[in-house]
Amino acid sequence: MAERVTEIYSLLVPITDGRLIIPRACVAEVVGFQVPSEMTGAPPWYIGTFPWSGKAIPLVSFEGACGQMIPPASGRTRIVIFHALGTRVEGGNFGIVSQGFPQLVRVSSDVVRPDNSRVFPDRAPIICQVRMVNETPMVPDLERLEEMIADETRVSN
Repeated sequence: MAERVTEIYSLLVPITDGRLIIPRACVAEVVGFQVPSEMTGAPPWYIGTFPWSGKAIPLVSFEGACGQMIPPASGRTRIVIFHALGTRVEGGNFGIVSQGFPQLVRVSSDVVRPDNSRVFPDRAPIICQVRMVNETPMVPDLERLEEMIADETRVSN
């Protein structure tokens, strides 16, 4: 009989106004920030592409994708490289700029509760916000973010 999963290893990824919570299985690697190659005609949140694992992958600002100011890179800035969930992102990976090193946490139904204290715009790549002990991380809509990346990559080529 299959054992029921009761905990999920997740990463709390620091962004300007809080943190994102992401299942660890979605993340390929966390690397130091490197200046990307710009994409002509792309919106500001689509920062460009950078080399990883022998290919150029898209790099985005989550804050920018949500319509907020894009924070400048600092010595703490990292890139969180994701496995694409679908097939729309060419190469199967993309990166999000993180404002520090992500923290590994174990998440279970005992520690996570819905938090409806914030309302997010309809097209923002955010599913919801949750409450975890003293944290209120946002759950990103990675499929929406991939759709945004794919649309811009197709337009910019």
